[in-house]
Amino acid sequence: MAEARVDRRLAAILAADVAGFSRLMGVDEEGTLAALKACRRELIDPKIAEYRGRIVKTTGDGALVEFGSAVDAVRCAIEIQRTMAERISAVPEDRRIEFRIGINVGDIIIDEGDIYGDGVNIAARVEALARPGAICLSENAYQQMKGKLALNVSDMGEQHLKNIAQPVRVYGVQLDEVEARPAPALPNKQSIAVLPFANMSGDAEQEYFADGITEDIITDLSKMRDLFVIARNSTFVYKGKSTDVRTICRDLGVAYALEGSVRRSGQRVRITAQLVNAQNGDHLWAERFDRNLTEIFAVQDEVREQIVAALSIRLGADLQSQQRGTIHREAYDFFLRGRDAAYRRPDDESGQARKMFESAIAMDPSYAAPYAGLGYLEMLDYANQRGEGAERALQRAEEFASKALNCDPRSPDAHLLSGIVHNWRHEHDEAVASAHAAIRLDPNFARAYALLGQILHYAGRNEEALVPLAQAIRLDPHGPDLYYHFVGQCYFMLRRYEQAAAQFEKRIVLNPGTDITRVILASCYGHLGRNDNARSEWKRALEINPRYSLEQKRSILPYRNKEDFDLVVQGLKLAGLPN
Repeated sequence: MAEARVDRRLAAILAADVAGFSRLMGVDEEGTLAALKACRRELIDPKIAEYRGRIVKTTGDGALVEFGSAVDAVRCAIEIQRTMAERISAVPEDRRIEFRIGINVGDIIIDEGDIYGDGVNIAARVEALARPGAICLSENAYQQMKGKLALNVSDMGEQHLKNIAQPVRVYGVQLDEVEARPAPALPNKQSIAVLPFANMSGDAEQEYFADGITEDIITDLSKMRDLFVIARNSTFVYKGKSTDVRTICRDLGVAYALEGSVRRSGQRVRITAQLVNAQNGDHLWAERFDRNLTEIFAVQDEVREQIVAALSIRLGADLQSQQRGTIHREAYDFFLRGRDAAYRRPDDESGQARKMFESAIAMDPSYAAPYAGLGYLEMLDYANQRGEGAERALQRAEEFASKALNCDPRSPDAHLLSGIVHNWRHEHDEAVASAHAAIRLDPNFARAYALLGQILHYAGRNEEALVPLAQAIRLDPHGPDLYYHFVGQCYFMLRRYEQAAAQFEKRIVLNPGTDITRVILASCYGHLGRNDNARSEWKRALEINPRYSLEQKRSILPYRNKEDFDLVVQGLKLAGLPN
């Protein structure tokens, strides 16, 4: 009989417990439990969620957490310990709750949601070596940090850990010397983050509708020149999490937040919304809208206009005369479903997004948004060279861009799609014009700034490209990891290899499965003389994609000057690659 397959993976494991918990319980059981629960609810759980961790289990005063990235695990631990130090500063020393945290990177076994193995055991043993309020790292975790975080550590030497066969070198993090992650400065105009509206319908199937309402409000506000609006990607990071609104606004660098809920029942919808001042938590405005679904567009307009009034911003004439993309509620609903499917599965392997966009067009052939949606899907197929008809995908994307622009010449998404097509057709001047058109129509369109940066990079204008890429990241700080790839590409072409490597390493932490970033990082290391690192990244890239081809990339990437790609090849050759 074949043995059952064991599910294993490499992970960063964080183990934590409360120092002197038994003593604290002996002094004040109820007070200690209440304080511990408050710490978890208000600080620890939100921070773990913010850094994409998974709480495996809690055991009394302890917790075991799995992260996909050691960088995320350490950043999360640093913020928890720093915030806890501030939180307990006024508490008598004999009543303070102080956590000890240990972090390891290792192989784990997953069984019914729990995790096992030496990777877990080492994290727990390392945690026991930490002082109250401190963090200890295993050798594996420390090696993952080098060059990625500005850590100052003390080498605690090799430690013989209980039930671990080989000694493990352990490092203590010097928290006072860790560079704090600075909050972005507030823009020089009113700024807002629209948080995902909660689905109160009692039906998980309606999640797409609540998300769609949120995104449409973001889109409406984003078109206002007098507002700075955080992009959808970055606000949806907080979806379903109990993070304090003031913390979110500080992290995103905005002065206000809009939060709310959507309840849909039959042909009725109730939307509640409230505008929060992030500086003091005051509610500037709150409203409830009960409407028929046929009035959904009017409700969104009312929400936008009342927010603007609360912020004392004058509506622009172009926004006042803005027309909706469709008057057909069913077409709008199909589009929301398609957009939701595309977000959940960008590769659209099931074809669900396509089906929904096509259904929206069948209901209203003059609706621009679903044409743009179909075009984006085609461009993903082309850029990733999926299937035998990749070239046909580019042609279809061009056709969808043309249809979207014919339906609505003022659609930022249609101009964005047109710019993407022009870029891949090596029509750089036309691509730049399309990106600028999208930005004129939507001054807060992070993807349009990112596209402009990409086009300028491929056109050989790398110094210039860094400006719109920086704006894209400011508008969308939790946005696509690809942003960092192109910032790295610009630095690479400018021969600023250290800066380039830092950006590529950041992208790999967020997306370990990237092959092209690893290849260019390998080249970067070659130019820096770090040949061992170069060979390691090249090997990993080929493990991810055994069919990776430099010549194929050279042929498809839309460089105005094909010789620009020679810099990648040169760096690999300096490191003795490829082989």
